[in-house]
Amino acid sequence: MRLGCAAATLLMLALTAPAAAVDVSVRSSQITSFRGAGLDAPVDGLIFRGGMAMRAQDDTFGGLSSLAITGSEQQVVFVTDRGNFVSGRLAYDDSNRLFGFIGVTIEPMRNSKGEILPRQYAKDAESVDTIIRDGVPVGVRVGFEHLTRVADFTLTDSVPGGAAREVAIPDWLTDARTNETLESVCIAPPASPIAGSTLLLAEDILDDDGNHRGWFLGNEDKGAVAYANSEVVNPTDCAFLPNGDLLVLERGIALFTFRMELRRVPAAEVRPGNLMQGELLLSASGSDIDNMESVAVHTAPGGETRILIGSDNNFNDWQRSILLEFALPDSPLP
Repeated sequence: MRLGCAAATLLMLALTAPAAAVDVSVRSSQITSFRGAGLDAPVDGLIFRGGMAMRAQDDTFGGLSSLAITGSEQQVVFVTDRGNFVSGRLAYDDSNRLFGFIGVTIEPMRNSKGEILPRQYAKDAESVDTIIRDGVPVGVRVGFEHLTRVADFTLTDSVPGGAAREVAIPDWLTDARTNETLESVCIAPPASPIAGSTLLLAEDILDDDGNHRGWFLGNEDKGAVAYANSEVVNPTDCAFLPNGDLLVLERGIALFTFRMELRRVPAAEVRPGNLMQGELLLSASGSDIDNMESVAVHTAPGGETRILIGSDNNFNDWQRSILLEFALPDSPLP
């Protein structure tokens, strides 16, 4: 979460998660321009496909830190700063434009005993990706800051829940107890040279060369990796393209406004022992964005591969929960 929000987060102790799943109505308004570009116009190395801003009366909606696709019918889940799963479905209009987040339920995450996470220090979920077996989503893998750890949860009808199953991670991550630790967790797809391996990427834990430390969880592809450091942004989420290329979303502050960059690392460079350096696909700052913390790749209703980039409003009224959508230039038109 970072960016001066740690104190505000710890003050939220009185704002507890719901005791059980609750239905929430989310109002959405479409976003039809980005950095002065209209729909289907190029922006840097991507094509802008639209987006939406989301609001809800229920104060448990917000703090959307990461996003994963959990089903073939646009089912998704966000994880939040307060240790909640926010599940629902992305809605598209007849032109394949994102316009709503519907069927939304908010449910507290649970520990390995099936009990609701007991305190804010343990709730700060910052990353999520979907576990797929034989082509079927069966669970989600969640990364947490403060009490730094990784845990798996079962998917039932595309909605995660149940008792956590903790995943072993390196001591250098477990021992890091700040809000600048584990921001990015993503699982390599079948086309990747490291298919099935999980990449853990730290926001602000640097190696001896000053680059971001990372680690691969896997049977054959296990071990350390590094990601090139920037003076202005830090990694805040990651996602794989179907061909195995890695997308890394980075976030920072420039002149008192948020800044974001999205980079693409070729599949062949995503391996243990390497220093990953991505090609810049997209950058933005100012009013076109907010605190951009989540990135996911999915197939839109028309069959086009699209990139979703979302923001975490930190439960602040002066910030927004927005979701922007882009396509690669070589993607077919929907």
